[in-house]
Amino acid sequence: MDGTRNQNLQNKTIEQPQTPVCLGILAHVDAGKTTLSEALLYQTGVIRTLGRVDHRDTYLDTGKLERERGITIFSKQAELSDGTWRAELLDTPGHADFSAEMERTLQVLDYAILVVSGTDGVQGHTRTLWRLLSHYQIPTFLFINKMDLKTAEREKISQELKRELSDGCIDFSPERRGEDAFYEELALTEEALLNEYMESGSVSEETLQSAISRRLVFPCFYGSALKLEGIGEFLEGLKAYAKAPEYPKEFSARVYKIARDP
Repeated sequence: MDGTRNQNLQNKTIEQPQTPVCLGILAHVDAGKTTLSEALLYQTGVIRTLGRVDHRDTYLDTGKLERERGITIFSKQAELSDGTWRAELLDTPGHADFSAEMERTLQVLDYAILVVSGTDGVQGHTRTLWRLLSHYQIPTFLFINKMDLKTAEREKISQELKRELSDGCIDFSPERRGEDAFYEELALTEEALLNEYMESGSVSEETLQSAISRRLVFPCFYGSALKLEGIGEFLEGLKAYAKAPEYPKEFSARVYKIARDP
């Protein structure tokens, strides 16, 4: 009887879990990084109540000192999932004093999310983060936050991103995708993209995924994490273009941090 049971277990198809994408959120302090993490967790149903940094009740900032000071000190992780797409989300410290804690996470990321304040633009620590992302060759999405404020000018920040970071920082807002100007901007990043655009008048999703993973293109999304504006569109962009890399079948892992509960 045991032999029959074992045979049935061997014949039974075991469904493998979908490989998650490892995403890390980075930003200059006060750009709204933890607020964006909270919004993503809320939008995907991981949390039912939207916390706020100033209310000291965010999901990931659990330390007493973190809540008192309203900053992230230790990297935290959570899982995003909607049934068809999974991601491990790492929220990192934004304050320069805790850069070592942030830099440890870069070794395990598949993609980074760089949060830029729509009112302050590219700040000193933003440039430092950009250099580190370049050094570790991490594909990067940008979320320009606080666009609900009157002092946030979309065209101005868009030009600043190109000037200070890369010409590959391209607006991926839904209303722009599909326009000739969008494809023309993409075509300027690489000759292969230019040829595809000249031949077909557009660029395929597969080509876009490749250009993003090779750090030729850095998709930019605009919104307000606090008011959940643009969060749905940003999530759709992540699902479309942030793809988990292929890993060997043999088990392996990279440990970037070991923590113990007090």
